[in-house]
Amino acid sequence: QLNMAKKKEDFLKEFREGPLLFKPTYKFDLYSEVYDTSEKKRKPAWTDRILWKVKNIHEVASKEGELPEEENPISVTLSNYLSHMSYGISDHKPVTGTFKLEMKPLVSDPLVTLNPEGEWSADHDVLIRYSAVREFPSSAWDWIGLFQVAFRHVKDYVTYAWVEDDEIASNRDSKQVYMSASEIPKMGGEFLLCYYSNNLQSIVGISEPFQV
Repeated sequence: QLNMAKKKEDFLKEFREGPLLFKPTYKFDLYSEVYDTSEKKRKPAWTDRILWKVKNIHEVASKEGELPEEENPISVTLSNYLSHMSYGISDHKPVTGTFKLEMKPLVSDPLVTLNPEGEWSADHDVLIRYSAVREFPSSAWDWIGLFQVAFRHVKDYVTYAWVEDDEIASNRDSKQVYMSASEIPKMGGEFLLCYYSNNLQSIVGISEPFQV
């Protein structure tokens, strides 16, 4: 029925499904792995299904009057598609799909390049040198954060420096800001510097890992 509907219904045509490598998931006697033994004795069927579709960026852009230069920035791959026969509280068996989602970077080159200068420790103030591409829309509210290498969110910073208030030197090619020694973690470890852009509301530059 589903395959027939996909051939007829336009909205279903672009949906994809993984191979059905598991047994039919309907209809079961409750709390068992036995197919329907009632008077109706319904024929086993793959009633529970998972379909997916990645929105076509060309369709969206054409509606807005713009055609993108690149392919879809998102790709989806099905890792596994299976049923779970051990569950018995329903006459259906649950079905799960696990997907790998890959998002291509919208900007391939960093807008800001960051470098920690000298030896970093909690014994003295430390310096950061950074440079930005010419068209970068900087703001007085931009900041550079010190993060542990395994950080997961922009708010996971250990400390930060304002790019304007904490600036100590500037020339045509780069700028320097400082971080106070009192804010540097005494236990040390491996860290990163990240530049946060207030205008773009995102991290636009990440340094190589370095030791404190």
